[in-house]
Amino acid sequence: MTAVALLDWRSADHFDASGDKPCVLCEKPTPLRSDNGKPVHKVCAEEWIDAHPAKEDER
Repeated sequence: MTAVALLDWRSADHFDASGDKPCVLCEKPTPLRSDNGKPVHKVCAEEWIDAHPAKEDER
């Protein structure tokens, strides 16, 4: 069994009421924002994390 990244985006900080912008990963519109304010779907961010595991010195 493989671990899967699950992000907790329940905070309202992850929703931008000003409107949809293209997801930086799939380019489809989303009102969601990453911790850095980038437009990205939660599922896209989780898939990206799974595909790019952190190196030891980045943890």
